Amino acid sequence: MANAHLDSLNARHAKLDASVAAETRRPKPDEARLARLKREKLRLKEEIERRH
Repeated sequence: MANAHLDSLNARHAKLDASVAAETRRPKPDEARLARLKREKLRLKEEIERRH
C-alpha cells in the first residue's frame, strides 16, 4: 500500500516536472502558474522524502 502511494506521488511529481518544463518553453511563460507548479512540485518532493 505504501509503495502504491509513493508511486503515485512520484508520478504526480514527474507530471509537474513536465508541466514546469512546458511552461518555461513558452514564449511568455505565465510566472504565476510557474510559481504554483514549482510550489506543488516542492511539496510533493518533501512528502516523498519523508516517506523514504
